Amino acid sequence: MANGKTYGLSFPFVDSFDGKYLDLTDYAAEEIRSNLIHLLLTRKGSRYFLPDFGTRLYEYIFEPLDGPTFRNIESEIRDSVERFMPQLQLTNISITAPTTEAAGETVTTAGNVVNPELTLPNQNVSEYTAKVRIDYSISNDVFNSKDFVIINI
Repeated sequence: MANGKTYGLSFPFVDSFDGKYLDLTDYAAEEIRSNLIHLLLTRKGSRYFLPDFGTRLYEYIFEPLDGPTFRNIESEIRDSVERFMPQLQLTNISITAPTTEAAGETVTTAGNVVNPELTLPNQNVSEYTAKVRIDYSISNDVFNSKDFVIINI
């Protein structure tokens, strides 16, 4: 815990090991990341007194992974973040469909092959899964920090 100060609930919700009911965020960057994930994974219209809160990302789950769908997903993310988290500067949103090839393999200095990309063995499933990486930066008066979130749709 950072000087006994907490900022809010961590998302996704997990049990606390400190005797509290749910785990709390200890740093402002953790809180912003939790809030961003909460915003992106909340269905629009599911909050009673804030019906515009959230995104419509769940509507794109079984859509074809093509340019228009990717542009709609990016637009939905940018609009929601701009409206509900104006302190965040989205630096990059990349949406990719996984490939069945071994592209993206990297070899470490120890000679181990690491494949950081999601690969699916079945071609029929790959057309329904997209990886969304959202890079963002947070700047206050003193420090700038950068982070990213990856969501599989």
